[in-house]
Amino acid sequence: MIEATMTKDTAGHDSRPARRAMIDSQLRTSGVNEEFVLARMLAVPREDFLPADKAAVAYIDRAVLLGATGHLAAPLFYGKLLLEAAPVRADRVLVIEGGTGYLTALLQPLVSEVTTLSAADAAAGKAAAGAPFTLIVVDGAVEQIPDALAAQLADDGRIVSGLVLRQVTRLATGRKIDGRMTLRPVEDLGIPVLHAFDAPKSWSFA
Repeated sequence: MIEATMTKDTAGHDSRPARRAMIDSQLRTSGVNEEFVLARMLAVPREDFLPADKAAVAYIDRAVLLGATGHLAAPLFYGKLLLEAAPVRADRVLVIEGGTGYLTALLQPLVSEVTTLSAADAAAGKAAAGAPFTLIVVDGAVEQIPDALAAQLADDGRIVSGLVLRQVTRLATGRKIDGRMTLRPVEDLGIPVLHAFDAPKSWSFA
């Protein structure tokens, strides 16, 4: 039985019914039924990670964009990401942030350690303290994973990210084996794009 903590928004409204509706109408209907995923998404109020003027749209079935500051992706993305990541207590996790801290809050009670890195810093090759990590999760879709980020994943470590392929965003997973890491698309999914990871554009001639 999953339980939610008592949380009210600034207007004093209890958001638990909205979280339950999110789970029943967006997650369960899309095949996300694992207890640990539902429990975390019921426990963490999405509105706490949005500015006050966006709180009313915290539980819609699509991303909430926050301009230059980032995004809060759709609930289904986080549900599927947690499902594919399958975090365990021994995991040391690196979260590449989408700008809100929501994904970090979902993961923290499930693993031994969570470290965060902004998308801009990760794309620029900055190393996070505590590398290598057994799990890297990316809060958004990327065109490429830089070598400097892949280097922070331990051998046999896992990565779960959004991936942009032919202008379509997909959830993707990977594992690092013998020093090499590849991403495998899992399914098409609406995911905000982290443009800091855009691949260099090549010249073309008409």
